[in-house]
Amino acid sequence: MKKTVLIFTLLTSFFVFSQNDVQVDLSNPNATIYTHLYFLQPDSYYPKKAAKTIYGLEEKEAITKAIKLKKIFDGKGLKVDFSKIPTNKNYTDSTSISGNRYELFPYRLPQIYLEKVNNKWYYAPESISLIDNIYQETFSWQTEWVTKLLPTKIAHKKLFSIESWQYLGVLILIILSVLLFYITNFLFRIILKRLKKWIFPLKKEYSNVTFIDLARPLALLMVIAFVTKFIPSLRFEIDINKYLFLGLAISKTVFWVYVFLKIVHIVMSIYAEFTLKTHAKLDDQLVPILNKFLTGIVFFLGVLKLLTLFGVNIKAVVMGASIGGLALALASQDTVKNLIGTFMIFLDKPFHIGDWIVADGVEGSVEEVGFRSTRMRAADTSIYQIPNSKLSEITINNKGLRKFRRYSTKLGIRYDTPPELIDAFVLGLQKIIVIHPCADPQKHNVAFIAFGDSALEILLNVYFKVKNWDEEQKAKHDLHMAILKLAENLNVGFAFPSQTLYLEQFPEKKDAQPNYNTDKQFINTQIDKTATALKEIFTNLKA
Repeated sequence: MKKTVLIFTLLTSFFVFSQNDVQVDLSNPNATIYTHLYFLQPDSYYPKKAAKTIYGLEEKEAITKAIKLKKIFDGKGLKVDFSKIPTNKNYTDSTSISGNRYELFPYRLPQIYLEKVNNKWYYAPESISLIDNIYQETFSWQTEWVTKLLPTKIAHKKLFSIESWQYLGVLILIILSVLLFYITNFLFRIILKRLKKWIFPLKKEYSNVTFIDLARPLALLMVIAFVTKFIPSLRFEIDINKYLFLGLAISKTVFWVYVFLKIVHIVMSIYAEFTLKTHAKLDDQLVPILNKFLTGIVFFLGVLKLLTLFGVNIKAVVMGASIGGLALALASQDTVKNLIGTFMIFLDKPFHIGDWIVADGVEGSVEEVGFRSTRMRAADTSIYQIPNSKLSEITINNKGLRKFRRYSTKLGIRYDTPPELIDAFVLGLQKIIVIHPCADPQKHNVAFIAFGDSALEILLNVYFKVKNWDEEQKAKHDLHMAILKLAENLNVGFAFPSQTLYLEQFPEKKDAQPNYNTDKQFINTQIDKTATALKEIFTNLKA
C-alpha cells in the first residue's frame, strides 16, 4: 500500500512539474496562442492557465470561452502552425488601424484575432464576444442521436482513432448528400430552363445557349456546403478535420471555377449571336479575344484562391505579381503599348473588318485585328502588319464607313468628234448613271471640261452606294462596260496620245477620219437603245 501511495505521489509530482514547466506567457502572439492550446491538451490539461489568454472576464466564464474556442479550431480543422506566428512582442499589422493586432486565420476565421493590452497579448474582446455565436454555427447539427442507433459498447469503439458512431454518421452523411444532389440538381434544371425562357422568350437564334449545364456543378456546391456544415458535428480529431476541410475547400474552388467558366461561355455565346446581327465584323473578332481574356481571369482568380488554401500569403503573391508585372512591363514596353492599343481599337472602333482604310500612307482592307498588330491587305494582295500602338495614335481615313464612294475620272475623246455627238455622249453618260443600280441618281457630274493635249476631256463624277472596296470595283466595272457600249453605238472614239499627219488624197484611198453620223434621230435612237439594253443588264445584275 505504501508503495502504491509513493508511486502515485511521484506521478502526481511529475505531472505537476510538467505543467509548471510551461508557464503562462502572454508576451507575444506566438506565446499567447501556445499558452491557450497547450493547457487544453489531454496530457497537459489545465484550463485555468489557458483562460489567462482571455482578457476582461471572470475565471469561470474565461475557461468556458477558452474551451469553446479550442473546440471551434478543432471542429473547423484549423491547425495552428507556430512557425508562422510572430514572436515579436511589438508585432504590428500594417493592414489594421489599431496596429498591434494579429489574425490567426485571416481567411477562414477572421473574427478571431489577438490584440496587445498593457504589453501583453490577449484574444480581443470583440473576438471573445463572438465565440458563442461561432460555436453554435460550427456545431449547429446535433449528432448525439447517432450514438443511440448503436449499442453503448459498440458506439464508442475506435478503429483507426475513429469511433463507430462516427463511421455511422459518415454513412448517413453520404446518403443524405446523394439525396440532396439529385433533389437540387432537379430543381436547378427547372429553374435554369425557366430562366432561359424568361431572358430569351421565343427567340430561336439563342436556342444553342444552354443554361442547364450549370445545374450539376451548382448542385455539387450545395452538397459541399451541406457536408462542410455537418462535418464539425461528427467531432473528428483536428488532423482528420484539417484534411477533410482542405479537400472540401479545394473541391468548392474547382466547382466555382467550372461554374464561372460556364457563365463566361454562356455570355460569349449570347454576345456571338448578337454580333451576327450587326454588320460590323470587328465585333465578331472580339468574341474569341474577349473569351480568352475572361477565361484567363477566372483561372487566375481560381489559382489565387487555391494558393490561399495551402497557406500562401495572397498579399505577398499580389505584391510580387505587381512588382514582377512592373518589371515585365518595363522590359517589354512595346508589347504593353500594343496591348493597350488593341483595347483602344476595340473600344473606339475606328474601323471594322473588311473596311478599306488609309493609315499613314498604307492603304488596304482590314483583315484581322490581333492582340499585337492589325493585318491589312493592299490592292496588290500584299500584307501589311501595323502595330496596334501606332494604329491607335495615327490618323485613319476609313473609306469603309463612307455613305458614298466617290469615283472621278476623265474620258478623252477624239478631237474630230462633232459637237452634236459630244452632247449626245454626255447625255448618254448621264442616263447610264441614272439607271446604274449602285450609283446615286441625284449626285453626279458629267461635263465637257477641257481641251487636252490629245483629247477632248469629259469629267465624270459618280457616287456609288456600296459597302466595301470589292463592291466598289464591281460597280466601276459595270459603269466602264456601259460607257464602252454607249461609245460603240454612237461611234465615238477614245483618244490616245498621237500626232496627226495630213496627206493629199491618193486615188482609190479612203479618208482615215471616221465617218460620223450626226443625225439627231439616229443619235436619240442609239442612246435609247443603249439605255434599254443596259437597264436590262443592270436589272439582272441587281437580281
